[in-house]
Amino acid sequence: MTSQVSSPAEQTDGTVVGEQRKPGGAKDVRRLDRVIIRFAGDSGDGMQLTGDRFTSETASFGNDLSTLPNFPAEIRAPAGTLPGVSSFQLHFADHDILTPGDAPNVLVAMNPAALKANIGDLPRGAEIIVNTDEFTKRALQKVGYASDPLQDGSLDGYSLHPVPLTTLTVEALKEFDLSRKEAERSKNMFALGLLSWMYHRPTEGTEKFLKSKFAKKPDIARANIAAFRAGWNFGETTEDFAVSYEVAPATKAFPVGTYRNISGNLALAYGLIAASRQADLPLFLGSYPITPASDILHELSKHKNFGVRTFQAEDEIAGIGAALGAAFGGSLAVTTTSGPGVALKSETIGLAVSLELPLLVVDIQRGGPSTGLPTKTEQADLLQAMYGRNGEAPVPVVAPQTPADCFDAALEAARIALTYRTPVMLLSDGYLANGSEPWRIPDLEELPDLRVRFASGPNHTLKDGTEVFWPYKRDPKTLARPWAIPGTPGLEHRIGGIEKQDGTGNISYDPANHDFMVRTRQAKVDGIDVPDVEVDDPQGAKTLVLGWGSTYGPITAAVRRLRAAGESIAQAHLRHLNPFPRNLGTVLKGYDKVVVPEMNLGQLATLVRAKYLVDAHSYNQVNGMPFKAEQLAAALKEAIDD
Repeated sequence: MTSQVSSPAEQTDGTVVGEQRKPGGAKDVRRLDRVIIRFAGDSGDGMQLTGDRFTSETASFGNDLSTLPNFPAEIRAPAGTLPGVSSFQLHFADHDILTPGDAPNVLVAMNPAALKANIGDLPRGAEIIVNTDEFTKRALQKVGYASDPLQDGSLDGYSLHPVPLTTLTVEALKEFDLSRKEAERSKNMFALGLLSWMYHRPTEGTEKFLKSKFAKKPDIARANIAAFRAGWNFGETTEDFAVSYEVAPATKAFPVGTYRNISGNLALAYGLIAASRQADLPLFLGSYPITPASDILHELSKHKNFGVRTFQAEDEIAGIGAALGAAFGGSLAVTTTSGPGVALKSETIGLAVSLELPLLVVDIQRGGPSTGLPTKTEQADLLQAMYGRNGEAPVPVVAPQTPADCFDAALEAARIALTYRTPVMLLSDGYLANGSEPWRIPDLEELPDLRVRFASGPNHTLKDGTEVFWPYKRDPKTLARPWAIPGTPGLEHRIGGIEKQDGTGNISYDPANHDFMVRTRQAKVDGIDVPDVEVDDPQGAKTLVLGWGSTYGPITAAVRRLRAAGESIAQAHLRHLNPFPRNLGTVLKGYDKVVVPEMNLGQLATLVRAKYLVDAHSYNQVNGMPFKAEQLAAALKEAIDD
């Protein structure tokens, strides 16, 4: 969520806020203000599904939440190896939170690889639930364990719960006509049932989901439900789990409204659909599948009833070429990709700059260069978005700050593209795309009016009195050229990549005309109307932390920690990266020190230093993971004290 209210609970590992002892020897119930759980196992163990279901039930319960799915880079890494570990982290609370959390309070490890890959993130005293059936000598050796950590005392600092998840699951499903291998696949549902009991999560939604997911295989549905219930019952009856926990709904964290849990890619897809409806234009997506952007293509392909047309092209170049053709034909045109795809699309983006047609280029950033880290997050495409084309080819750049904010960012990118007749880069990233949080579903009255007026007739009078259509005659306020739909009588005009003559759009090699057109296209982007950047500075601080994109959550959580500790620090976050907000220079010069945390090697800091001549200090991370709030708080404290 985006509230700026200071929350001391953001700095703790979860505070016990109450304890209830049940009569008659029943198990104790402890009330917590927040919990961080991480499910980890092989990529075939269903950890993402388990995390998704736990998250859905948590959202329906009314907690605020933030998630961090973490996928292996290999499509199917060897089972039981460190590169094959898949994890899903969920932070949920009874108050407003901003990040998936720094350190898990609970780790569910389905095998030795999952334990070894994640144990370093756990604080002492954390609970570890391990599937003991997988801790065989061979499995231990595969990940470099010289001895069994469940037996050698190395986990004595943790609250260890050894559970034979596989054996218990197979036993629970013995009445079903399933092979042992088929039964073992349900062990993630057993684990989900156990955790659902531990944290008093609702169960109806998961059972309904399983019936729907396996509607064509009712025996499999019943088996998964049985495993889920067995996990719940195991928690209720076993002596190893003497305490369960309650995290109350976050009743004060949300403004009044209807909420749902949503991921960044899903929010972005919905935002694109909403933009097309508000513009009264058909939505066309020309795309080529690429991690982590493919979910947008998958989602949009489900919504033909809203006038959405999706085209899965044979490559990135064809995808954007089709999208640009759709823009020429009068559609709200979109192409989605990640960093390597942006490189391939760069020539056509330049063509869109020359043609001055609205086009949304959505870049879900990931670790690079080249193929890089396909399933890991990064913010390293900013300079590519700004300058990654030949010639002077300015493009507006917009970046969402949270998963839910991807919806609004899509609407804003569409507004700019349609109003100013320009391609727009929207920079999300893997952390936002795959992460999720509660989203308040907006009322239709809250959405912007994006309707455009197509050219319908002549717009210029020649000296001899003849009325003609000039495709590059500009709106004096926005400098946008008219948008003429092909086939409109009398509006025939040339398009192409060669320089246009001002007004007429004819081919021109005139040096003075080229200079004028280059400067006009730049002036159009520079003149885009964007809101001023807002500064959160309640104490008149001397240090400002400036961020963009997905660093919003960790930065804001770090700022809360510092303020709760009595430090004075200001915060500003950028949605518009080209053009910058008009007041940004004045804001930056109002502080003695500016710190810019980024998941790159200092790209925004470079732009800010060059444009405003301020001594912006970079704080950088490029390990494929989002910042941790504690890590940022320590770096910002050092900057304040320096």
